[in-house]
Amino acid sequence: MIKPIELVIFDCDGVLVDSERIAVRVQVALGAELGWPLTVDEVIDRFIGRSNASVHEQVAVRLGEETAATWQERFDRLHREAVDAGLAPVEGLPEALDAITLPTCVASSGSHDKMRHTLGRTGLYERFAGRIHSATEVARGKPAPDLFLHAARKMGVDPAACAVVEDSRPGVEAARAAGMRAFGYAGGLTPAERLEGPGTVVFHDMRKLPVLLGER
Repeated sequence: MIKPIELVIFDCDGVLVDSERIAVRVQVALGAELGWPLTVDEVIDRFIGRSNASVHEQVAVRLGEETAATWQERFDRLHREAVDAGLAPVEGLPEALDAITLPTCVASSGSHDKMRHTLGRTGLYERFAGRIHSATEVARGKPAPDLFLHAARKMGVDPAACAVVEDSRPGVEAARAAGMRAFGYAGGLTPAERLEGPGTVVFHDMRKLPVLLGER
């Protein structure tokens, strides 16, 4: 028997805030400058949805540890500057949150500092304060299930009663690995077909999320 949903776990970048486009633009620019030319599609495939540690490891293998450290430092600064210049919630997200009555939390590959910044800039931080979880708190980032299992444990909810809202392939894979229902938001950068899989509902309009979750 399928358990009713008791908790909705939101990814942050690309689900709550429209920051993935900024991240991709910055990563492409850094790659061109530091010696690893990457297309937009390659950045989405390699980096989007993954932790800083995963990105650092990939760059280090390709360009060396020193360049990887420079890459991360430059990314953090340029991303912050771009966010300050203009960041908005994902289209339809505020309306969706207003209609969702189930308990919610955030579980993101980003650091707590990054989420305080992006969620703060868009007025969303207070909606989730005290219920924000980062991949920095677990051993393995997405697509491993560790972060979502950690969030469920901290929130006191059975993983089987959790729903995860994600916009990346590693994210939906992590949700499935955790035994949770996955809702893949395809209104961002990741094509719908890369989000599809067992136990996963793919959707394009964030305003439809409440109904998909069973809210009326």
